[in-house]
Amino acid sequence: MIPDRFWLTDAQFAKIAPHLPTDTRGKARVDDRRVISGIVHVLKSGGRWIDAPSEYGPRKTLYNRYVRWAAKGVWVNLFHALAQAGGPPPQLLIDSSAVKAHRSASGGKGGKRAQAIGRSRGGRTTKIHALTDAQCRPVAFMLTGGNVADCTAGAELLSKMPACDILHGDKGYDSDVIRRQVENAGVMPNIPPKANRKWKNCFSPFLYRNRNAIERMFCRLKDFRRIATRYDRSATNFLAAVCIAATISYWL
Repeated sequence: MIPDRFWLTDAQFAKIAPHLPTDTRGKARVDDRRVISGIVHVLKSGGRWIDAPSEYGPRKTLYNRYVRWAAKGVWVNLFHALAQAGGPPPQLLIDSSAVKAHRSASGGKGGKRAQAIGRSRGGRTTKIHALTDAQCRPVAFMLTGGNVADCTAGAELLSKMPACDILHGDKGYDSDVIRRQVENAGVMPNIPPKANRKWKNCFSPFLYRNRNAIERMFCRLKDFRRIATRYDRSATNFLAAVCIAATISYWL
């Protein structure tokens, strides 16, 4: 391969291979390692699928594999399988990050709400909500429109929370509903109270000092230019792109 082209190593592909579909019918599938490497290259570069380097094979094959496996949940399931392999983390962090939706992301079936695009101060945006461990490694994702409050989306994201001891979140998650949900799961919420709270809940600034790990995770994900800007019309496809970027960045 040309040095500036992304290519999965033997060790990386060995981790991925057991989680790929095996129900191929008819004509044999084009080499998985080459195609997945091409998909990652497009996500990192932010280019059009038609501009993918020829070393990865037919451009149509790259796009079809990406979209079809996204619809089947292959990329999301691959991410979850690798993220859960190490067991439950002792601490989790929750936060969200908004990304700009390019004009090419317009027109998805079901309207903006169905495709996780909303209008906020930044224009048409999508929010990526995430749970990560203390080592910046993501364990769960969810998409909403950019106008959805963190505490509203957090209640749904926390339903995917694995067992842990402490959950760290910023003031956007300081709501009674979130706190009760976390405590009912046997987890201690370490969330700074809002200034207008009459009763200040227990909060440890010492434990909270490393919460920026989730900010660093988002920064690394956005090194993939198709994550930093959303070009996909379908929320399913964009979530798949986020999971691929997280898998490559943290779990291989």
